[in-house]
Amino acid sequence: MGAVKTAVSRRGLLGAAGAGALLLALRPGSRALAAVAPGAALDFEPDLFVSIAGDGTVTIVTHRSEMGTGIRTSMPMIVADELGADWDRVTIEQAPGDARYGSQNTDGSRSVRYFFDRMRVAGATARTLLEEAAARRWGVDPAECEGREHAVVHGPSGRRLGFGELVAEAAELPVPAPESLRFRPASEYRYVGKHVSITDLDDIVTGRAGFGIDARLDGQLFAVIAHPPVLGQRPARYDAEAALGVPGVEEVLELATFDGAPGFQPLGGVAVLATNTWAAIRGREALAVEWEGGEAHAGYDSGTYEAELGASARVGGKVWRDDGDAAAVLEAAPAEELVEAEYHVPLLAHAPMEPPCALADVRQGPDGEVTGVRAWAATQNPQAAQQTVAGVLGVPLDVVRVDVTLLGGGFGRKSKPDYVAEAALLSRELGRPVHVTWTREDDLRHDYFHAVGSMHLRARLEEGRVTALRASSAFPTISSTFVPGADLGSAGEMGMGFTDMPYAIPNLRVESGRAKAHVRIGWMRSVANIYHVFAGCSFVDELAHRAERDPYEFLMELYGEDREVPLEGVEYSNYGQSLREHPISTARLKHVTRRAAELAGWGRELPRGRGLGIACYRSFNGYAANVVEVEVSRAGEVTIERAWVVIDAGTIVNPDRVRSQMEGSAVFGASVALHGEVKVRGGVVEPSNFDGYPVARMADGPKQVVVEIVESDALPGGVGETGTPPFAPAVANAVFAATGKRVRRLPLAAHDLSWS
Repeated sequence: MGAVKTAVSRRGLLGAAGAGALLLALRPGSRALAAVAPGAALDFEPDLFVSIAGDGTVTIVTHRSEMGTGIRTSMPMIVADELGADWDRVTIEQAPGDARYGSQNTDGSRSVRYFFDRMRVAGATARTLLEEAAARRWGVDPAECEGREHAVVHGPSGRRLGFGELVAEAAELPVPAPESLRFRPASEYRYVGKHVSITDLDDIVTGRAGFGIDARLDGQLFAVIAHPPVLGQRPARYDAEAALGVPGVEEVLELATFDGAPGFQPLGGVAVLATNTWAAIRGREALAVEWEGGEAHAGYDSGTYEAELGASARVGGKVWRDDGDAAAVLEAAPAEELVEAEYHVPLLAHAPMEPPCALADVRQGPDGEVTGVRAWAATQNPQAAQQTVAGVLGVPLDVVRVDVTLLGGGFGRKSKPDYVAEAALLSRELGRPVHVTWTREDDLRHDYFHAVGSMHLRARLEEGRVTALRASSAFPTISSTFVPGADLGSAGEMGMGFTDMPYAIPNLRVESGRAKAHVRIGWMRSVANIYHVFAGCSFVDELAHRAERDPYEFLMELYGEDREVPLEGVEYSNYGQSLREHPISTARLKHVTRRAAELAGWGRELPRGRGLGIACYRSFNGYAANVVEVEVSRAGEVTIERAWVVIDAGTIVNPDRVRSQMEGSAVFGASVALHGEVKVRGGVVEPSNFDGYPVARMADGPKQVVVEIVESDALPGGVGETGTPPFAPAVANAVFAATGKRVRRLPLAAHDLSWS
């Protein structure tokens, strides 16, 4: 198996640690850690995070998926810092899917936000045990001992004992209570807050790294699947003999269409299995499948649906936030004080460079009973993959093991493990390992699409001040993928850019309208913030120009005084964290906005055809401001010249990775702003490759991205998701500044932006 190195079994991990090892396990909701001496019984609580071998090697298990964010490095950095380990003597192991690790769903910018303290506890507990062991050997007060630089040092005498020399004694000690632990102050960090190269860097750049597409087992078959072009369709007829006539094709199997809501179930269709992927693709082409069913979605047309969504947004209906009396204030406004606009963001695809792929090996006894399942997958959520595979095979969860490879991009698509379930079903039927690969065409036509959204905003401007605002949106909800017939956005989705508006508007009403889904809807990088923040930040720019005010100055005034935005009585999830610990701070919003404007030289004179646009928002409990400079040719071609990004994500673990993610957010945002649109006709997704669904190339992205990271000791906030939402509205606002043409519908490529 040439894939990413994975965490072995508990016994295997002890064996790998060598003679004399300290093994620590973290159990949420119970005692923090358990120490296990060499040769001891292995019936301890798992959730393994750190072990120390007799030779001093520290092994840190990371339970999150690596897809370019550097999280396989950042999480162990926290443990190593608290432990006092030498980074050169740290080995990182990838954990398989296991609920005992806590959440392993690597999305929502949650890894550091959720597990920073957990990793500190793991490292500090290990250090405390080592310090206690050294103190007992020397007969001194443990308070005089400190774990640092891979040893325990006795301060008064300068004596040192390496970690490896202490593990046997440390393993016999009682585990300290979490509340008794002493954590290092930030001033003592050697790694957190510093640049540390990602652990996989050398393997990635030299081609040795193992991705999902690289997974191999002896005797495996390669599968591609003809999926139904319209959601819910079934194969009526196909030419299996023609497919089997293609050299290398060995099997043709039909997969059942899902029942009820799609969830993470396989879509269904016809699988072609061969000795190589190319033969499987050619065999699929020979099938000539004819489809039937899917009547509920066969009439879906994205153009018609856009009009339906706009009408639903105007009507609204479900009230999520109602400060003051916006309805009365707007109703009483004279026409000249009213500003009204509608915005639209189309369906979007994830389009990671590595499409979905997985290898599964289902083992069965003589009677056909499944005795074990092992899968290797490019997955953001190995626990969901484990649960889904167990469900479709009808086996207990503990029969299934899912190992995580490196991911060639994810953006949320690879947290939905339908492709892993396909591999498992096919492996069970054939009794041999099966590697399922989705082609680029499969990925674009059968995605869990990011929802199309229409937003209607209406405000009253009195003497240049916004005194009332009604904001309403309509979009097919992610819930529709899991609940049949769900047609109303959730509080979580509305709380991404709409119910959490931070503006000092005395009368504010937020509503949503109903919308039925006709394709699978799923979360994508930044989720509902993409359409809500585009509408909200674009509308603020419109209000500024209507008030004949500078957009930056208008925005800063709209934030109001430094405060924590009150959301009493509002159903708001705050990205899974408490508002007490992670309030919506207008002071932090204003700071990143001010710094972005200063870096960009806001207010400088620019020639016609050039413009600056500004947008800022808080999402995933991080704060990001963008200023973008564009040049629009007379023919209407948009060039993104420069972008200035300021991010306040509280405590930062690896600044280089944060900087890279902000640069990546600019490129991702450029794709959304310039090109992103999935069109559907007759229920069939039209784009099938990058010619129909372009993503930003080097010439499309900003020529320069300037990133500033705010130094902060606040709790960690989001990063990877946080940088994306403000980019598209900043670009659209810059286009208006350059041309006087307002873009209310993405992408920009759909508009004539020429000027004279």
